Amino acid sequence: MNPEESPLQFPCDFPIKAFGRDTGDFDDLVLALVNEHAPEVTRDMLSTRSSRAGRYVAVTVNLRARSRDQLDRIYRALSAHERVLAAL
Repeated sequence: MNPEESPLQFPCDFPIKAFGRDTGDFDDLVLALVNEHAPEVTRDMLSTRSSRAGRYVAVTVNLRARSRDQLDRIYRALSAHERVLAAL
Protein backbone atom coordinates (compact mmCIF):
# COMPACT_ATOMS: atom_id res chain seq x y z
CA MET A 1 0.00 0.00 0.00
CA ASN A 2 1.25 3.42 -0.90
CA PRO A 3 1.77 5.60 2.24
CA GLU A 4 -0.49 8.26 0.74
CA GLU A 5 -3.31 5.68 0.62
CA SER A 6 -3.16 4.86 4.34
CA PRO A 7 -6.34 5.70 6.25
CA LEU A 8 -4.18 6.50 9.29
CA GLN A 9 -2.98 10.01 10.00
CA PHE A 10 0.48 10.08 11.52
CA PRO A 11 1.55 10.46 14.21
CA CYS A 12 -1.21 8.46 15.88
CA ASP A 13 -1.77 6.22 18.88
CA PHE A 14 -1.71 2.62 17.71
CA PRO A 15 -2.06 -0.71 19.57
CA ILE A 16 0.01 -3.66 18.39
CA LYS A 17 -0.74 -7.12 19.77
CA ALA A 18 1.63 -10.10 19.78
CA PHE A 19 0.73 -13.65 20.80
CA GLY A 20 3.06 -16.37 22.00
CA ARG A 21 3.64 -19.13 24.54
CA ASP A 22 3.69 -17.87 28.12
CA THR A 23 7.31 -18.54 29.02
CA GLY A 24 7.49 -15.81 31.65
CA ASP A 25 9.60 -13.48 29.52
CA PHE A 26 7.48 -13.08 26.39
CA ASP A 27 6.68 -9.46 27.28
CA ASP A 28 10.44 -8.75 27.50
CA LEU A 29 10.90 -10.22 24.03
CA VAL A 30 8.07 -8.14 22.54
CA LEU A 31 9.41 -4.98 24.19
CA ALA A 32 12.91 -5.63 22.81
CA LEU A 33 11.61 -6.23 19.28
CA VAL A 34 9.44 -3.10 19.34
CA ASN A 35 12.24 -1.00 20.86
CA GLU A 36 14.38 -1.67 17.78
CA HIS A 37 11.95 0.54 15.84
CA ALA A 38 10.36 2.61 18.61
CA PRO A 39 12.94 3.14 21.37
CA GLU A 40 10.60 5.42 23.31
CA VAL A 41 8.27 2.50 24.16
CA THR A 42 8.55 1.57 27.84
CA ARG A 43 7.25 -1.30 29.95
CA ASP A 44 4.36 0.82 31.25
CA MET A 45 3.06 1.01 27.65
CA LEU A 46 2.52 -2.78 27.65
CA SER A 47 -0.41 -4.79 28.86
CA THR A 48 -0.58 -8.58 29.02
CA ARG A 49 -3.34 -11.11 29.13
CA SER A 50 -2.90 -14.84 29.64
CA SER A 51 -5.03 -17.46 27.97
CA ARG A 52 -7.57 -19.33 30.05
CA ALA A 53 -5.28 -22.32 30.49
CA GLY A 54 -2.22 -20.11 30.97
CA ARG A 55 -0.23 -21.62 28.10
CA TYR A 56 -0.33 -18.53 25.89
CA VAL A 57 -0.07 -14.80 26.43
CA ALA A 58 -1.09 -11.73 24.45
CA VAL A 59 1.03 -8.60 24.82
CA THR A 60 -0.45 -5.31 23.66
CA VAL A 61 1.89 -2.38 23.02
CA ASN A 62 0.22 1.02 22.90
CA LEU A 63 2.60 3.30 21.03
CA ARG A 64 2.64 6.63 19.26
CA ALA A 65 3.32 5.58 15.66
CA ARG A 66 5.32 8.05 13.59
CA SER A 67 4.73 6.50 10.15
CA ARG A 68 3.31 3.57 8.21
CA ASP A 69 6.88 2.47 7.52
CA GLN A 70 7.61 2.29 11.27
CA LEU A 71 4.52 0.13 11.85
CA ASP A 72 5.47 -2.15 8.95
CA ARG A 73 8.98 -2.60 10.36
CA ILE A 74 7.60 -3.46 13.81
CA TYR A 75 5.16 -6.01 12.35
CA ARG A 76 7.93 -7.58 10.25
CA ALA A 77 10.22 -7.87 13.30
CA LEU A 78 7.50 -9.46 15.41
CA SER A 79 6.28 -11.82 12.67
CA ALA A 80 9.82 -12.97 11.84
CA HIS A 81 10.61 -14.09 15.39
CA GLU A 82 10.06 -17.80 16.02
CA ARG A 83 8.51 -17.23 19.46
CA VAL A 84 5.83 -14.87 18.15
CA LEU A 85 2.89 -16.96 16.93
CA ALA A 86 0.90 -13.99 15.57
CA ALA A 87 1.02 -10.21 15.45
CA LEU A 88 -2.05 -8.02 14.97
